[in-house]
Amino acid sequence: MHGLSSRADVTDPFIRMRNVRKVYRTRGQDFLAVSDVTLDVGAGELVSLVGPSGCGKSTVLKILAGLHSHEGGEVVIGRAGYGPEAFEAGRDVGMVFQQPLLLKWRCVVDNVLLPAEILGLPMRAARERALDLLDMVGLAGFADKYPYELSGGMQQRAAIARAFIHDPKLVLMDEPFGALDALTREKMNLELLRIWQDSRKTIVFVTHGIQEAVFIATRVAVLTAGPARMADTFTVDLPYPRDLGLKSTAAFGDYTRRIYDLLGM
Repeated sequence: MHGLSSRADVTDPFIRMRNVRKVYRTRGQDFLAVSDVTLDVGAGELVSLVGPSGCGKSTVLKILAGLHSHEGGEVVIGRAGYGPEAFEAGRDVGMVFQQPLLLKWRCVVDNVLLPAEILGLPMRAARERALDLLDMVGLAGFADKYPYELSGGMQQRAAIARAFIHDPKLVLMDEPFGALDALTREKMNLELLRIWQDSRKTIVFVTHGIQEAVFIATRVAVLTAGPARMADTFTVDLPYPRDLGLKSTAAFGDYTRRIYDLLGM
């Protein structure tokens, strides 16, 4: 019997966020997007960041990616600033967005190779890795196809492979399955869990789907309606590997109800 876990502290976190605040300045006015976010993520975890649409989840992700600054608090990732193993956002982050954003004039393998080209990695080794990644995401045999020849789910698998090509330490996923139909989305949840268990990358997964957040994650971080504030963080004490039958269990229902309660739903 799996019980509800209390707020979880991570020893020696890979990501450490403390009282992070973000203000956008537009047309001379300040807009508070993130008011107070504190979060630890351990190396190799798959953490869901869940909250209402527009609450600031994507802003938190962009802060982690180094795409946005923050006005208050502390963000430390990996061994940031310490020696040759220091974390570099430009090289050590892979990102997957809601839309696959594949270049329509490049075949699948060349789309996957794009970050390797930008980073100047040795291309012979990168191409071998790209083919291995396409196999890992279930696209073996599709390397020479073009995006228009793939379904939406297959395009998103290619986008996941692209995010892994440069062997990042951190993978950030911003509602990557939000544009897919319900059946394909559930299949992609299962696919993501398989990829994560194979790679053991640290993944932060943004979603407004409460069931999705619980189903995939080792831990869930719940944000309130914007400006984002951390309502709670808790461990999902459900076994891996997971299958869709898990969603019909009482334990799964308890976790989803916990999130509904935190969001006042």
